[in-house]
Amino acid sequence: MYLGLDLGTSGVKALLIDGEQRIVASATGALDVSRPHSGWSEQDAADWIRATREAVGSLKASHGRELAAVKGIGLSGQMHGATLLDAVDQPLRPCILWNDTRSHEQAARLDADPRFRAVTGNIVFPGFTAPKLVWVKDNEPDIFAKVAKVLLPKDYLRLWLTGEHISEMSDSAGTSWLDVAQRRWSGELLAATGLDENHMPLLVEGTEQGGTLRDELASEWGMGAGVVVAGGAGDNAASACGMGTVGHGHAFVSLGTSGVLFAATDSYLPNPESAVHTFCHALPDTWHQMGVILSATDSLNWLSHVTGRNAGDLTQLLGDDLKAPTGVTFLPYLSGERTPHNDAAIRGAFVGLGHQSGQAELTQAVVEGVAFALRDNLEALKAAGTTLERVTAIGGGSRSRYWLKAIATALGVPVDIPADGDFGAAFGAARLGLIAATGADPLAVCTAPATAETVEPDAGLTEAYADAYQRFRALYPAIRGAM
Repeated sequence: MYLGLDLGTSGVKALLIDGEQRIVASATGALDVSRPHSGWSEQDAADWIRATREAVGSLKASHGRELAAVKGIGLSGQMHGATLLDAVDQPLRPCILWNDTRSHEQAARLDADPRFRAVTGNIVFPGFTAPKLVWVKDNEPDIFAKVAKVLLPKDYLRLWLTGEHISEMSDSAGTSWLDVAQRRWSGELLAATGLDENHMPLLVEGTEQGGTLRDELASEWGMGAGVVVAGGAGDNAASACGMGTVGHGHAFVSLGTSGVLFAATDSYLPNPESAVHTFCHALPDTWHQMGVILSATDSLNWLSHVTGRNAGDLTQLLGDDLKAPTGVTFLPYLSGERTPHNDAAIRGAFVGLGHQSGQAELTQAVVEGVAFALRDNLEALKAAGTTLERVTAIGGGSRSRYWLKAIATALGVPVDIPADGDFGAAFGAARLGLIAATGADPLAVCTAPATAETVEPDAGLTEAYADAYQRFRALYPAIRGAM
């Protein structure tokens, strides 16, 4: 048996698979996000441990015999978080999360130093880890002076699991400290933020061993000694492993809290000017490019909160058949935006509202706005040299066929829906646990699921969607100038 642990923003998911990669069981532990100020987003690291204990404890209660047979554990996690530890591994403050934009001034300062783009292949985004440390240095100097280790969220979970300070390439590529081409920490970039390699964890590949489970936890969960913990992956690379998106040209679109357009590459192809992320993949000698929007299903969840109707009920208002855009446009910049704008200060907007604009029209505009933001990502990927012929849909939002029809039509490419199953980050993490524990060939393990259905672009609405996308594109500079 193999266990995948995915530390997300809203919860920790634990998923068990057997040696044939059949899913045996899964369980979750819930998490909340603290937003003490505008643009801030934090979590207490202790809550990650509590949620993991809840999830694994639930598996033990329902599938104790299978849990006891676990030989490998893989980790996946929300990226970019700054978990600051003192000399005895105690957190110094709540973790600053991926969607926290307080460090936009520090990010701009670092990005103005040409070494960062040259070494990392990426813009220094406000959500990345390095500018958060500079923000702490500028605003909480007493805390910064006590920092002994900086860990990404899943690697803090690893510290609890194994007692070791270890990370891997895919997650570390999102810190602005990694030499992404050489797959190692850059002492030069660390020094530019007042740190050195002693503040960083050791690095392994995602498929390699990254510690062994502590005896205390093995006993608590009924496991034997020597359970291997894999290097693991950042959440998007883990999802790619789960989806088999590991070969050149393979791609997926993820509709989760954030939205991602992800393409695997067999070489390092940076183009930071496009605001595309170029990161190491979880497999050795493999990289990936991705465009990221910060509010995908979060946009629909926001509308759900405002209207008092759950997200599923809202999308049901749209029916089954794709409709032409109504003229109401939604810009999904509720937490700023990454690709292609790199703008932490921009905020969302509805444009074109009329007396007839009800919940259905607002929902349609939100769905289309997310689809058009993903089209922005597609254009950025093209500028970075990546052309996509089709994508596979994952994430909670992919349950909405209407949304997938809108995305297929906005992108102009078919969207494949995988056969029933859970192929997300927790499954990818479990696959990495299997590889690390057994030494199996990563490409033989990380295969793609069967396609159950393909959503084609709606040819009858191609022109209407193209016109609506041009309106969408024109609005960003207009509202940016008004803010």
